[in-house]
Amino acid sequence: MPDQPTGRPGNTGAGDNYDPDVHDPDMSSPADASASAGSAGRVPGSDDDFDDWSERASEIDDLTAGVARPGPVPDGGGDVVDVEQAMADAVDAIDISDIDVFAVLDERDQFKTLAQRVQADFDNFRKQSTIRAQSDADRATGRLAEALLPVLDAAEAAFLRHPEEIGPLLNQMLVELKKQGLETLDLDGQPFDPEVAEAVAHEPAAGGEAVVAEVLRSGYRWKGKTLRAAMVRTTD
Repeated sequence: MPDQPTGRPGNTGAGDNYDPDVHDPDMSSPADASASAGSAGRVPGSDDDFDDWSERASEIDDLTAGVARPGPVPDGGGDVVDVEQAMADAVDAIDISDIDVFAVLDERDQFKTLAQRVQADFDNFRKQSTIRAQSDADRATGRLAEALLPVLDAAEAAFLRHPEEIGPLLNQMLVELKKQGLETLDLDGQPFDPEVAEAVAHEPAAGGEAVVAEVLRSGYRWKGKTLRAAMVRTTD
């Protein structure tokens, strides 16, 4: 068995791996040992830490030597008058000799006019959209009301034969439909108006203006517009 190298325990021979950190724990230089011991033995907050901080602060001061720093602010938020004066001085120091003030004002007025025009267009669009949506809803409900007219005609015909039984039901239907915008045209004894009535019979009398003598089929108005003209008999 070959001899082990002197001062290197753990090596059994040629070919074995040699790790200085493992096999030579005490062979570091005195300077390295002193630096390691000094770093390990430093106490946070000691004079050594203060010296390092002072050195870094000095380097920062050298880099920012040309940057203006605000003066110390006393307790209580500082003097407001001094701050306002400093801001006024900064504004006065701005060179506006090369600025065309009138051109800037004119551009401002142009943008203001453009913003007002856009706002007016948006308001008109919103109003038109609201009117259009309401008109579409009225047309849709108007078609539904028109589809119910034959039901109303049948209820009126039944009312003439059985007024006590059909009367309450017919009145309830008319009240509910009136809430939605349906109105029955009351034309009996009124002057004849071709916009709301259709004359299917006429009886001559002493002459004069034609009036509605009898309503043969009721007419209805939906939200102020004639939904169906009434069928009437007139006389003059």
